[in-house]
Amino acid sequence: MKMYVGNLSFKTTKQDLESLFSQYGQVTDVHVPTDRESGQPRGFAFVTMDSADSMKKAIDATNGKELDGRNLKVNEAQAREERSGGGGFGGGRPSGGRRY
Repeated sequence: MKMYVGNLSFKTTKQDLESLFSQYGQVTDVHVPTDRESGQPRGFAFVTMDSADSMKKAIDATNGKELDGRNLKVNEAQAREERSGGGGFGGGRPSGGRRY
């Protein structure tokens, strides 16, 4: 029962999100991804609720709601698409594509 919460202010905390969404049911997890370089929040989060009913209530109540000066975009999280490995250099050859 995981939701995507987008358009977050960089000052919105995990605790802020837990407080907001716990009004609609039990929050079991809040994940706020951060940038690897700066450590700053990336402007979105994933909130997991204990049931589909709680999640639906939370989405209906919070999608478009203002939090910390931003209008939230809240919907059910989608499964992440498979990504291909590799960086486009083909077959693990050294850059330049020459064979040695």
